[in-house]
Amino acid sequence: MASLKKSITAQAPEPGWIIHTDQGFQFQHASWRALIEKHEGKMSMSRKGNCHDNAVIENFFSHLKTEMYHGETFNNINEFTNAINEYINWYNNKRLQERLKGQTPMQYRNQTLQTLTA
Repeated sequence: MASLKKSITAQAPEPGWIIHTDQGFQFQHASWRALIEKHEGKMSMSRKGNCHDNAVIENFFSHLKTEMYHGETFNNINEFTNAINEYINWYNNKRLQERLKGQTPMQYRNQTLQTLTA
């Protein structure tokens, strides 16, 4: 709950924002739902046992765990948080992906936006 509050404060999301989770107990709790509703958010939950509902983020976390986390030791939460932030920046801006025609996610996104707005 504290991490959700911190995220809402830091991000200041627009009304109608969406948070997607699995069906873990903590995400079904009334206080979790109330906090999301209070900040005009909407919940999205994967169906039980169906990883395909959120395949994009599941794929990203698989890469994060394999490429950044496994085998590493972090001395404190700040070190861990910094490592995650650095990985996300690298993944989005430097990691070339075959499925994106050899581009980074940001290059692909920008190219797609240019095509759509042209």
